[in-house]
Amino acid sequence: MKTIIIYLMAFTGGVSLAIQAGFNAQLGAFLKQPLYAVLASSVFSVLFATVFVLATEKEIPTQINLQHIPWYLWGIGGLFSVVGISLYFYTIPQLGIFKMITMGLCGQLIFSVIAGRFGWLNLPLEVITTKKIIGIISLILSIILINSK
Repeated sequence: MKTIIIYLMAFTGGVSLAIQAGFNAQLGAFLKQPLYAVLASSVFSVLFATVFVLATEKEIPTQINLQHIPWYLWGIGGLFSVVGISLYFYTIPQLGIFKMITMGLCGQLIFSVIAGRFGWLNLPLEVITTKKIIGIISLILSIILINSK
């Protein structure tokens, strides 16, 4: 049962990202600049995250915990977030949300298989199996079909 809930949470996260991308692509189009939409999204993300933390967290990280965090981890995720979200907001009006999401998902899956295989980003090692290779090939073929006329 717990596994089903985790899968549903992951699925809901994906749906949320697609909804977010659609709304923010509209905002970027109205503003004539996707980076303004990224800025607005980031500001409101901070506000909502602050509310969620204040509502749910019982304790804050201690000074000792904070000292063990490498300095670059404080900002590198934000950098890749801005790059990824900006590219999403820019490409949705060009490609449509369906094609953009399939391309984005393809990039995520291919990178995740490689990163898991080599343990990049301090991730647990994962074996590249025949099933994963078949899945990636199927995804690439699906993208070709989706993008063909």
